[in-house]
Order: sequence, then structure tokens, then C-alpha cells
Amino acid sequence: MKPVQGSLPDIMPVLSRGKHRTPKSGACFMEFASYLAGESWSDHPACTHPELASLARMVNDCSSDNARSRLALLIPSVIGLTGSDKRVEVVIALRAGCEALPVASLERQRALAVGVLTCERTASVLDPALAEQMRPLVRAALDEATDAERWARGFIGSVHAWSRTKFTARTADTIIRVAVQGIGEACIGDPDARLYTLLEHAINDCTVLLGTKRADRTVHLPALA
Repeated sequence: MKPVQGSLPDIMPVLSRGKHRTPKSGACFMEFASYLAGESWSDHPACTHPELASLARMVNDCSSDNARSRLALLIPSVIGLTGSDKRVEVVIALRAGCEALPVASLERQRALAVGVLTCERTASVLDPALAEQMRPLVRAALDEATDAERWARGFIGSVHAWSRTKFTARTADTIIRVAVQGIGEACIGDPDARLYTLLEHAINDCTVLLGTKRADRTVHLPALA
């Protein structure tokens, strides 16, 4: 019997890192989502946008064993969040970069600052109104890492082909990976809580962009915690 989409089963697989062959051996966030959606067991189910799924897998793997079970509360909300809107991968990558930038190590901050500025530039081409909505989030993050912003702008200025570089799924994946690892390894009080909040915010962003019941599709990006 297939589960009802968006519901939680009576007996839940235990969330753990990595891929699992069957529910009996555990589940990562997206494997559990595939089960709830009634799909074949997979950590790349069709029910969720690839970049949101990528973020969820990374958050799952970088969360501590003690905190990972809390992520199960978010699993039903990613089911059905999929589509071909190119803005989605930009928003998810920007969200990840901005929330990681203030707490990541210096080396990662530089890479993240380049990523955030790349997302901002791409958004301005895809949807100027969306880029305007992103600006406070971007500015708040960069203000927490002014040295990294200065380095990133200098680096971008030295790469003449940068303005012609396309933003791809690989670009988004790289930003997401650096961001989530940066939060997970950050010297802060509760990295698990920040990882949970990042995923929760990204889900909210995607719900607005991909939801069919909203006519205006305006993205409301909350300020950084």
C-alpha cells in the first residue's frame, strides 16, 4: 500500500547520512520524500525540484545525528515543489550563500561572496523585480563579511569573461555545497539550528515561486537571523 502524499507513516525510517538501499536500513531526507510521494525509493525523486533536493540532501548529511530527526518535520513540505522556473535554482543558491556567509570560515566566505554576487547578477537578468527583492538579503550578508566582499569584487573584476559566464545547475550545486558545509563546520553555538532554518527558508521561497495558487509569485525573503 502506497503512503498518502504529504502524510507521515506510523513507522518512520530513521534519518541518517548518505544513500540507503531500502527503508529498513534508514533513509536520507529525500529518500523519505520519495516514499511519502509514492515514488520508487530514491534520493533524487521527481516530486522535488533538483536544487531544493540537493540542498535537502546536504543539510541532512551535515546535520548532527542528534538533530537530524527534527528535519523529518519538513519532509512533507518539499513534495510537489518542482517545475522548470529558472529562478528557483538562483534563489536557492542565493539563500544558501547569504545564510552561510556570516558564519563560514574565511576561505569559504570568499567563495560564497563570489557566489552571492553571481546570483544577484543572474537574478537581475532573469527577473529585475526579484533581484530588487533579493537586495536587502544580499546586502545584509555581505555587510557581515566586508573583507570577503572586497576580495570577491576584486576577483570578479580580474576575470574578464565573468560577465558572459552562464549560471547553471552546477553553479547552484557548488554554492549550496560550500554554504551547507560552511554552516555545518562553523564555530557557532548551534549550527544544526541554522541548517534547519536555511532549509525551511528555501522551502518557503520555492513554495512561493512554484505554488500554483499564488497569482503574483512575489518572493518574500526574510532577514537573516
